Amino acid sequence: MAGSTTRAEVLGFRVRAQQLDRESGDMADTAVLDLGVQDTGPDGGRWALASRGVRVAELTGRELATVWTIRGAPHLYRRVDLASVAAAVEPFSDADAGKRIYDATKPLKAAGISNFAALDEVAAAMRSVVTAPMVKGDVSRRVATLVSPPYLRFCRSCDATHLYEMPFRLAALRAGLELQPGTSPPVLEPIDDFTRAAEVPERLDVIRAYLRLLGPATPKDVAGYLDSTVKEVKARWPADAIEVSVDGAPAWVLAADVDRLAGDPPAATRLLGPFDLFLQAKDRSRLVADPARAKALWPVLGRPGAVLRGGEIVGTWRPRKAGAKLTVLVEPWVRPSASLLETITEEAERLAAHRDVRLAGIDLAT
Repeated sequence: MAGSTTRAEVLGFRVRAQQLDRESGDMADTAVLDLGVQDTGPDGGRWALASRGVRVAELTGRELATVWTIRGAPHLYRRVDLASVAAAVEPFSDADAGKRIYDATKPLKAAGISNFAALDEVAAAMRSVVTAPMVKGDVSRRVATLVSPPYLRFCRSCDATHLYEMPFRLAALRAGLELQPGTSPPVLEPIDDFTRAAEVPERLDVIRAYLRLLGPATPKDVAGYLDSTVKEVKARWPADAIEVSVDGAPAWVLAADVDRLAGDPPAATRLLGPFDLFLQAKDRSRLVADPARAKALWPVLGRPGAVLRGGEIVGTWRPRKAGAKLTVLVEPWVRPSASLLETITEEAERLAAHRDVRLAGIDLAT
């Protein structure tokens, strides 16, 4: 064991590792893109990059790609990494693939179809159908005519029979398909000259990336993030992961990062989007100890954003847009000092500029 560390040091480590304390940077050196930046909602992936100093408005639109990967969610990656990302996010085994596609595995098993074979078949069908940009619903309907009954389910809300959702999403990158950014409903299109890489660079290894960005962590934390199992993660646990004690509980960090645990959290204030990586850590009670506040930050539906200050979550926020004006509603968890209000306003101004609207003001909940 390398020693002990505190909760504050862990949160400071994550702020620094995820570069939430920097004012400027470029896409090439933005660490969170190694694990993928979830792109859900209007303040999704690109706002997460802007919060880390990337001048998103200056990107041409081809440097980044949006693909369904971890947990079937849309994530942003560097386009040059896509071939390796496809290999990195592969299920670890057929059993692991079954865990990740949820209830879809039961009819496949009954029909004698392995989970990997199912993903390959769905991918092949998707590849044959999507030769030009196509709306997700149209893709699903077309693919449903090409596969056998074990791949299909009746959806009451749609009153129609179509593919199980998770195999559809997890097969898309296998098929060489990406999502057109900002489309709702999603539009899929072929990735130019796509071939999945045979090996995964250490930088993109999902277990190592989690430990590097959200460590110290446990195999259970990583498994929860990936929708995998503790057994699968433990079998691939990095040999250079060092055990540390976090307020008396065991956790692991990469040996090269142990020294980075020292030091107070940076004083940066950020308005984190609802699905920012900082909020995706699976040790939620370490991030927010109060159950009522945790419930407010991570409701089943309609997540707010989080106000980050000095490594701590000190409140939640929600945007209210009316025409070309944006109001940011803030529910503070601490008495807001003049300094905190000033930095929140600065971040809200940056958010408004990112959205290409004018900030109408900050509305504090009382």
